[in-house]
Amino acid sequence: MPGLYLVGLLIAIAGIAVLDARYRLFFWRAPLRAAVVMVIGLVFFLVWDVVGVHLGVFFIGTNRLLTGVLLAPDVPLEELFFLVLLCWTTMDLFGAVRPVFARLSGRRSGGPESDEGRA
Repeated sequence: MPGLYLVGLLIAIAGIAVLDARYRLFFWRAPLRAAVVMVIGLVFFLVWDVVGVHLGVFFIGTNRLLTGVLLAPDVPLEELFFLVLLCWTTMDLFGAVRPVFARLSGRRSGGPESDEGRA
């Protein structure tokens, strides 16, 4: 069924967006900065894909789940949405883990949240 992979990617992106909005992890924390980071990531990975296609590493096999729309030779439309999902998931994960590491490092350094600093 053509387009099924794209539908799956859009559902996954919607899920990441909901988590992001709920916990203010990436776009809902700093929208402009998040957009810049997203664009840089997308450009990097799209260039990576084009170079990989040129070197013969990446190619599209026969797959009836794709829409058939190509952004470049052997770079399907779905690749852009996959890269959005990849970058957004990575940045949401970073946003979720960062406060945990900050709290843990504050405890180790004897900061205000440290058990050692309490009488």
